[in-house]
Amino acid sequence: MKKGISRINMYYGADSKTLRAAAILRKNMTLAELILWKRLKDRKMFNTKFRKQHPVYIFIVDFYCHEYKLVIEVDGGIHNNNELNEYDLSRTDELNRFGIKVIRFTNDQIVYNIDSVVNKILQTITELAPL
Repeated sequence: MKKGISRINMYYGADSKTLRAAAILRKNMTLAELILWKRLKDRKMFNTKFRKQHPVYIFIVDFYCHEYKLVIEVDGGIHNNNELNEYDLSRTDELNRFGIKVIRFTNDQIVYNIDSVVNKILQTITELAPL
């Protein structure tokens, strides 16, 4: 792995079951995830590497950049459910404990306003970059 990044650090102790589940999810991405992935995989645009459906601890995050400890989550309509919304908040808190920043976008934001999403990601990376 590049720059001495250990597997344990990048996956935050994810077990083999979580790693296998992530591999399955990578093959079954939603339309919004595919649209965003098309932009994220272009290292020229963001000047960093993103991973799709990446295991972090007991979770599988939609997109992860280890260099900036940034998670990008894509939320479909089901995330409007109060119970799932509470789960998302607790999951974000748990990821924050690892020093990971989480930003969220809805499917509609990605499908209908991808340029705004890209700008927000660029802004977040700039804020997270060391001085």
